[in-house]
Amino acid sequence: MADSEAFVRVCEKLEQETDFDRLEARGTVRLALKESGLEPRSITPAQMKVVLEKVLPAELATRGVAEGEALCRRIAASLSGLASEAEGGDSPDAVFARLGGAG
Repeated sequence: MADSEAFVRVCEKLEQETDFDRLEARGTVRLALKESGLEPRSITPAQMKVVLEKVLPAELATRGVAEGEALCRRIAASLSGLASEAEGGDSPDAVFARLGGAG
């Protein structure tokens, strides 16, 4: 199964707005998803927005990216036009619960 459109879009935006090459951008996003218990092939735009808010800024800070939170907000805004690809996927509340250790 191919990676979701949300995953691809976030990786492309990271490449455009940082010094990351394709491999670095994809690897960084994959690590954030793994920490969240999510998969690149099935992540929905709503889930990705939660990851961009809660997890990815710390991954970017670890890699020396300045203003990671602002970058993640811009990337999250670019996801607004994407349709949810996974019917029956986790709600944003379920993702927050998992990130908080309640899931």
